[in-house]
Amino acid sequence: MKTFNTGKITFEYPSNWEVEKADILSNPDCIATLSKGQDNLINAVSFPTATTLDDYKIFMEDAISDDGGVILASDFIEISGKGAIKLHANIDTPEINFDIHTYVFIERKTIYIFELRTLDISGESEKEFKNIIETFTILE
Repeated sequence: MKTFNTGKITFEYPSNWEVEKADILSNPDCIATLSKGQDNLINAVSFPTATTLDDYKIFMEDAISDDGGVILASDFIEISGKGAIKLHANIDTPEINFDIHTYVFIERKTIYIFELRTLDISGESEKEFKNIIETFTILE
């Protein structure tokens, strides 16, 4: 396992994942982008927020549904010692069909969103993503 550290957060990730240059021009809140091949992409964003997990869960579900996604599961969980939202949805566009797995944390008036977009139907990438999330630590 390798360690990703921004000075504000840290998490471990498998060596078969590559850290990409975060696209902060189109998404200034991006703190990390990781990929495994062309079929798996993890984006992590963080920004100040006044929202709650309850309100954000509703917003997130509405946004996915409005974009034509199908929510397969959406739950409140505890992971990495923190309360979180765990969401699994399927997005089907004319160009591509993929699954999206999202974990959302709100700590100290900051939201942290980790999102896996994958074509992997074996579940291996989802398991690796969960293992990454289990190591997520806020350093502040």
